[in-house]
Amino acid sequence: MARENYRALAKECYSTLGELNKLVHHASIEASLVHLVFLRVSQLNGCAYCVDAHTYEALAEGETPQRLYNLTVWRETPFFSVRERAALAWAEAMTRLPIGHPPEELHEETRRQFSEKEFVDLTFAVATINALNRLGVGFQGQPVKRN
Repeated sequence: MARENYRALAKECYSTLGELNKLVHHASIEASLVHLVFLRVSQLNGCAYCVDAHTYEALAEGETPQRLYNLTVWRETPFFSVRERAALAWAEAMTRLPIGHPPEELHEETRRQFSEKEFVDLTFAVATINALNRLGVGFQGQPVKRN
């Protein structure tokens, strides 16, 4: 159980963040890629609730278990396309901002795989899941046990 009932105590903020979450899931980049980005960022941030939720969402929408099992080592596997690799690298760099700004070369490589609109939508997706992760981690959200 979460420390505080942030969803009720900050209902308008949580609702607005929820709307942003819906928007990025229906933006210009494919939903399967949003799921991969959301899951990878949640893994990096240690958000148990989000890792669980995004794993189940990805599976429900057709993602393969093998790719999800290997997402933590995506660089070492052949299971991800060039476009997906660019998105995952960008998501990791944007999530690890305290380590340093994403290199210009990474920006350029990612932009080669995405239109300008898609790149902006991808970056909003990364920002959104990072915000949600901070709520999940900060308030100790726990996954619900499934059968």
